[in-house]
Amino acid sequence: MTFTQPSEHQFDIAFLGQYTKDTIITKSETRIVDGGAYFYGSAAAAALGLKVAAITRLAASDFASFRFLLERGVTVKAIPTEKSTCLQLLYPSDNPDERVLSVTSVAEPFEPADVASITAPVWSIGASIRGEVSLDVLKAIKAKGARIGLDAQGFVRVVRGGMLAYDREWPEKAEVLSLVDVFKADVVEAEILTGTHDLRQAARELAGFGVAELVLTHADGVVVYAGGSFHKAPFKPKSLVGRSGRGDTCLASYLAARITMPPDEATFWSAALTSLKMEALGPFAGTQADVEAALYERYGLHKVENT
Repeated sequence: MTFTQPSEHQFDIAFLGQYTKDTIITKSETRIVDGGAYFYGSAAAAALGLKVAAITRLAASDFASFRFLLERGVTVKAIPTEKSTCLQLLYPSDNPDERVLSVTSVAEPFEPADVASITAPVWSIGASIRGEVSLDVLKAIKAKGARIGLDAQGFVRVVRGGMLAYDREWPEKAEVLSLVDVFKADVVEAEILTGTHDLRQAARELAGFGVAELVLTHADGVVVYAGGSFHKAPFKPKSLVGRSGRGDTCLASYLAARITMPPDEATFWSAALTSLKMEALGPFAGTQADVEAALYERYGLHKVENT
């Protein structure tokens, strides 16, 4: 996959997704943190020194939440709404794939006009709930000639009785995936979409919709399917205190790395950065040097090598 180099007036990568105010409940504690795929993702991309734009919708009272991103050099387009999206994430065990999600409020969905002022060759779409990013918005981004990375969660998750539930019926699946270049799903979402626990089989089936690259995450690592080949790398965190935002960080770091790296190298880069992110609450706050050190110390790679 080849990416067009941006001009001085463009961003390298853009993120679209609602801010979420997350109440995270684990066996040991309860915390309220700022979240959302756009939040975790743009921080991860900024670690590579890229010119990053982030578009989000949230209540004006929560505007202070993205100060961290501004300090990292991210350009944030914040669109005020009556309410922010507020989620509760209950982790009953140490398995990050096992969680119960509920919703107390939802921000208004994006509109095509929201993306009109941002130009980038790569876009990462990180919705939380179906309806947040419509097919019309995706078409508006694709019309810019952009490569689109998209997370399954915002298209298979729906609100039912205040709870986030998975819907196996996704009427727009074929049309949405026809616009997507890199599609990310976790092991639960992959099974919902394909009916199989086997991530490799799921990747091949999803690729049949015309998606060039698949990024599939599970508790132990990431599997990438690109150009008919599989690449995999394990997560090696020293703790799981920051497990919320794992998938958002993994997709974003993969997309950012793919601007200059082939799929195999980008796979290890995303695994290493995501491992570091899981060791602390909130978005990745490290540097490119920290990721390179992790690649050497945890994966034995002086330089990312082919697997």
